[in-house]
Amino acid sequence: MSNVIQLTVPTRIKPTEARITALLASFAKSRRISDDVFWLKENAEVLNILECTGQKIPADALSVYSEFYENAAKRLSFFPQYYRFLLSLVLDLEDLGMPGNQSEKMINFAVQQGVVGAELSDLQRAEARRLMLRRGVNPTRDETLDDRLRDFTSRHQTFALPNKKAAYELTHISFYLSEYGRRDPKLGVDSKQSLHFAGLTAFLDQNADLLAEICIALRYAGEEPPRTWTDWLVAETACFEIEEGEYVPLNDEYHAFLVCNWHQAVVDAPIFRHAMSGGRMRIDRPAGQTALREISQVMLGLDQNRSGDWSVMRRRLEPYLSPEAHTVLETAAESSPQFEAYFEGFARAGAQ
Repeated sequence: MSNVIQLTVPTRIKPTEARITALLASFAKSRRISDDVFWLKENAEVLNILECTGQKIPADALSVYSEFYENAAKRLSFFPQYYRFLLSLVLDLEDLGMPGNQSEKMINFAVQQGVVGAELSDLQRAEARRLMLRRGVNPTRDETLDDRLRDFTSRHQTFALPNKKAAYELTHISFYLSEYGRRDPKLGVDSKQSLHFAGLTAFLDQNADLLAEICIALRYAGEEPPRTWTDWLVAETACFEIEEGEYVPLNDEYHAFLVCNWHQAVVDAPIFRHAMSGGRMRIDRPAGQTALREISQVMLGLDQNRSGDWSVMRRRLEPYLSPEAHTVLETAAESSPQFEAYFEGFARAGAQ
């Protein structure tokens, strides 16, 4: 009889708390300076994701924000135009465990200054309301705001066409009305169809950033995203590459990296599994094969031969598409039972 010796091989992936600590250190101290508005944007996004997915953050991980937190009210008084960024950061820090009540003081100041009155967009008013209601203050008193937001989401024809701005607004409406998954946003059948249509366009474009937000928004609306989309997002999340260095450029894929990991958290999968030291880092991923532009150009050239009937156009498009674009199109068509309805609008056959 031989002896079996078990070897414990140390994992190269640090525990979740250590990975999140390094992530926060990089965003708070190493990528940009806190006087940069892009610092506000990036850090508001990462903290929001951690807070809304219920991550447990070590106290020492939040310490990198201590100086910002102490001076946040002063910064708000001088830069009220950035109140949504500043409130989001302070609210999330407190809810993640930072001791203090700066958020209440800042909300009271924002209400006294009437900063929400400077907003032209219902979406921005909804964000402001969502932020301040976290401390029991409603700055809008607009009884029809939710109805207008839902009216926008219910026009599913809008989302059968490539329109990234409208698609991101659609996802954010789902986020705000659902309080980031904490309640039913009361989106109707048409609004959920809008999310499916926007998702099909994002999949054709192989846009992981937008598709991740759409899959999250669908879940917050009580819908299960197509498995093809979520499986693709899992694979894309693993493809991100991190380059660390004192001078690496920062025009990178940080936002896609954050929202893809947000999607991982929403489906109860491990998050931020890439190696990070906490220093300055650039986040990239290999360029994918987008089919959207190629399909659109081919369809535009078909003129009178263009039809909104997918069963007809399926055969017509194939000879003109590259194998890669054809594969993406066929995969999209098989991914959702709503593809035929989507394609009818996407084809714009009546616009000749």
